[in-house]
This record gives sequence, structure tokens and C-alpha cells, in this order.
Amino acid sequence: MGQTALKIKANTFQFFTRNPRGSQAKKLDLQDVQRLQQLLQEHHFAPVIAHAPYTLNPAAADAHIRTFARQTMADDLARLEHLPGNLYNFHPGSHVGQGTSAGIRLIIQTLNEILTPTQQTTVLLETMAGKGSEIGRSFDELKQILDGVKCSDKVGICLDTCHVHDAGYSLAVLDGTLQELDKQVGLNKLKAVHLNDSLYPRGSHKDRHAPIGQGFIGTETISRLINHPALQGLPFCLETPQDLAGYAQEIALLRRLYQR
Repeated sequence: MGQTALKIKANTFQFFTRNPRGSQAKKLDLQDVQRLQQLLQEHHFAPVIAHAPYTLNPAAADAHIRTFARQTMADDLARLEHLPGNLYNFHPGSHVGQGTSAGIRLIIQTLNEILTPTQQTTVLLETMAGKGSEIGRSFDELKQILDGVKCSDKVGICLDTCHVHDAGYSLAVLDGTLQELDKQVGLNKLKAVHLNDSLYPRGSHKDRHAPIGQGFIGTETISRLINHPALQGLPFCLETPQDLAGYAQEIALLRRLYQR
């Protein structure tokens, strides 16, 4: 993964901890982990992001589904201790008819069961677009979760540009949106950004990513976002519908837009 990132001129990357639509994880190769750590240090990578599988739902009404989420996340965090100082991102979950408050309570319960004061990985709640009964469609919902977590220094937020746009926040009025995020959550809790355009207008709640500059967010807004003083130093990861050549082109575009 590290070598692939270098080939496309990236200085961070995101990877799935296991099958994103399943539960199986490969056996750890500790020698490979050591080689990756060395590469990341040599090339001054930003923190990398491990992404939990989409199948997890710690807010589910079904106790078996919650147990699966808890066990999988705990196993992921144990494995990530071999790559310390990085980030673990997950979708908060869907309340599936129980109501948002009940779903938030269950997410907090799961996090309090798996987080430890000594872990070296920061767990990130991803901002969501608000499809169906998704939790995390508003900064206030994320705040409620963060407020209930006991190991508060081990959790943060990953801002997904497509998701917040689809949830109804205006990235074109970026200062106002970041002020709202700071008021509700605290910009100190923002640890990473998923950088995507959106196929749908603001407030659509669709969650359909588009290549940079080919959606309703647009290149101009994305340029302002990557250059905003409050976001400097954060790892930005693309989740656009691209192959490696497409990612390389987008990274080149973003480097041209970035005003050092």
C-alpha cells in the first residue's frame, strides 16, 4: 500500500481493515508491518487511515449485530496497535427504527466497551449523508456520541465532504460550516478529511461520490477547503470513483490547487 501511494505521489492513504462487505481479515504479517512503518517514516507520511468494514452497525436493534460490530472493532484496534499513532475510521451506524437517541446510546456503549486509555490509535466517527436512519448526519449527533465516550482523548471526527454536503451543510460557505463544527464538536476533534465531490445537490441525503470537480461541490470550493487555515496538517484521503491513474490525476490537480 505504501509503495502504491508513492507511485501516485500520495503521502497518506486509507485501507480497509478487512473485507469491506464482510468480516474476514488477513493474518498479520508483522515483518510487512515493520517494513511499512519504515517506509512511512522515511517518506514523512501523514497519519494513515484504517477504515472499518461497512457491515458494522453498533447502533443496531439486534444484539447479535451489535456484538459482531463490537468484536470486529476490538479486533481491528488490537491489530492496529502494531501500526501505532494512526487513525481508525468507522460509520457510526443506523438506528433501524429505534430512534436516534437509542442508536446514539448503543454506539456510546460499544465505544466505551472497546476503547482503552493506553491504545495508540484514534477512533474517528465519520460524518454521514443521512440516508435512511443513519446516525451522524449532523454535528450535533456526533457531539452527543463524543460527549458520552469515557476515553475522550481516543476519539475524533473524519469529515467527509460529499457526506456533509449531502447532509445539507454548505461547503461553499466554508467558514460558517467550520464554525458550526467548532461550536458543536470542536475543531480539535477533527482529525481527517475524506475529500470527494458529490453527484447530487446539497441536502440530497444520497451519498453518491463524484470525482473532484465533476459534481455539485466543485473545484473552486474544494480548492478553498484544502487551503483553509483550520484544516492544515490534516490527512486528506480521496474516496472518489477512480482507478489508480484517476487518483494520480486528482492528486496532481490538488497539488496544483494547494497554495503552500
